[in-house]
Amino acid sequence: MNIRSLTRGDGVVIGAAVVLFVASFLDLSGYDCPSNVDCSGFNSVNAWDSLSILMSVYLAGVIGAALLIVSRSLPGRKVVGLDLGQFGVALTVFALWTVFWTTIDAGDAGAGLILGLLAALVLAAAAVAGPLVPALKAPLSSPRPVQGGQTPFGPQATQQPGYGYPGQQQYGAQQGQQQPYGAQPQAGHQDPAQQAPHAQQSPQQAAPAGDFTPFWFAVPVARPLYGEDGAPAPIAELAPGTWYLAVDQRGQHLVAQTQDGRRGVLQDTSGIQRG
Repeated sequence: MNIRSLTRGDGVVIGAAVVLFVASFLDLSGYDCPSNVDCSGFNSVNAWDSLSILMSVYLAGVIGAALLIVSRSLPGRKVVGLDLGQFGVALTVFALWTVFWTTIDAGDAGAGLILGLLAALVLAAAAVAGPLVPALKAPLSSPRPVQGGQTPFGPQATQQPGYGYPGQQQYGAQQGQQQPYGAQPQAGHQDPAQQAPHAQQSPQQAAPAGDFTPFWFAVPVARPLYGEDGAPAPIAELAPGTWYLAVDQRGQHLVAQTQDGRRGVLQDTSGIQRG
């Protein structure tokens, strides 16, 4: 899975799941042994000593978080009719519901239950609010400078190169410059001998689709990639900050290739940046 496709909400989900897993090893009961009683034979239990609590709270929350993260790299996959992400959200909410009433019923809750309740609360909140709150939808990875001043989103951006980073190679633009997909080169950067033919060229004289030249591009926001067979469900998701290879053009759409070699149709090409 591409780490750059993760959001801040995904980071909160992962962190809360780790805390929830750690809490499963802590005591469920906060019983304190009186000084005048021999408690040498008393051992406080944790979640791993109670299968029902372990599976319905701690592992349910961890599995729900894992499904949420996996759904980022496998969009459209379903479990019992539910999207992986939806199924993961349902599990996190179920874990919170169970640990809440378990803590209320315990009376003398230990560190395992209290920490588990807090972790489950954060986990469920991040799972539900992640796709809705703009702050949680922002990319998790921080932009960093790239070599040679090359940037996927313009001269002021500082994004690190991703898959298939084109480096210094440019298509239709001079060294060190970026050109949005579909934009015409500036006249001041053209060979004077070629300016006149370009000025006289009409839209009907544009290069045919058979003359398409593959190029690298990056998307400004996450966008779905659909199968070439026209199926309505996306086969992958293109993440911002990553370079992809456009191998063909179909009207206003592009046929792109992902990191693992899958090909699909990018229907929304607005605002993409050519490398």
